[in-house]
Amino acid sequence: MEKILAEKSGVNDDDINYISLNKYNEAVVKSDKKFTTDRIAVVYAVGDIVSGSGEADQVGSDRIAEAIKKARLDDKVKAIVLRVNSPGGSALASDVIWRETKLAKEKKPFIVSMGNLAASGGYYISCLADTIVAQPTTITGSIGVFGLLFNAQKLLNNKLGLTFDTYKTGPYADLGMPTRPLEPAERNILQRSVEDVYSTFIGRVAEGRKMETVMVDSIGQGRVWSATDAKRIGLVDIYGGLNDAVTLAAKKAGLDNYRIKELPEQKDPIQEILEDMKGESESMMMPDYMKESMKLMKYLKQISEQDKIQARMPFGIAVE
Repeated sequence: MEKILAEKSGVNDDDINYISLNKYNEAVVKSDKKFTTDRIAVVYAVGDIVSGSGEADQVGSDRIAEAIKKARLDDKVKAIVLRVNSPGGSALASDVIWRETKLAKEKKPFIVSMGNLAASGGYYISCLADTIVAQPTTITGSIGVFGLLFNAQKLLNNKLGLTFDTYKTGPYADLGMPTRPLEPAERNILQRSVEDVYSTFIGRVAEGRKMETVMVDSIGQGRVWSATDAKRIGLVDIYGGLNDAVTLAAKKAGLDNYRIKELPEQKDPIQEILEDMKGESESMMMPDYMKESMKLMKYLKQISEQDKIQARMPFGIAVE
């Protein structure tokens, strides 16, 4: 490579001068745009929607809501783009993020860019956008809610020999405990909760998309749509990627010159590399026949920790 460079430069191998890309950019590449403090914030909501801060590969309601709030309160940020790539998750967490999107929309242009998947809770946090931008192949919709509780009584009794005695302060104090089945009255309570959350969900969509709740219900009830169909029924506005969404946000904000501000704040690169190396080393030490089981164990752990009422797709999509 050095010989080729020397030949192209017309110098000897030892006389090649090197310059870093940053210095080259500063010294040679001149932008035709003037320096500006105007920014467009791109907030990334990628992964399952969970309450709290969540992990790096999750949409933690506190973390994402705080990121949107930070963009809303920053006077230098003139528009906000929410990049959503999520199958949904906790209905409560979705509503926490939705509230922050409502406040953001009232103050600044708010655009949603959908990735491969923006369904159920992913659509919940998207529905208030001024414009929803998606690829024709984006999976979206799945406007629906379900409740999930485990009954591990037989497992605990018959397999592990564990039995439980309960003392409670009220008839429903231990509702949802995995040590016994639900009583009919408790099932009714859970069902009413699911129906209330669903009613709220379709109400949020109706408000954001300027549709009647009856219409939203007719295309909701958990139905999954490609963006091609979603555009036809009013759930998506235009086709495009993240760059198109940013360009549209700039246009709505009246910006010709702007900078991109990515939120939430990213981890220190060195720390992220060390964490990735740790994960890879653990994976390398694990026998191949256990790796698939570990994926399932991780998934079960997530299910056991999630909220009871979920606005998520009831199945997963894996592209091999």
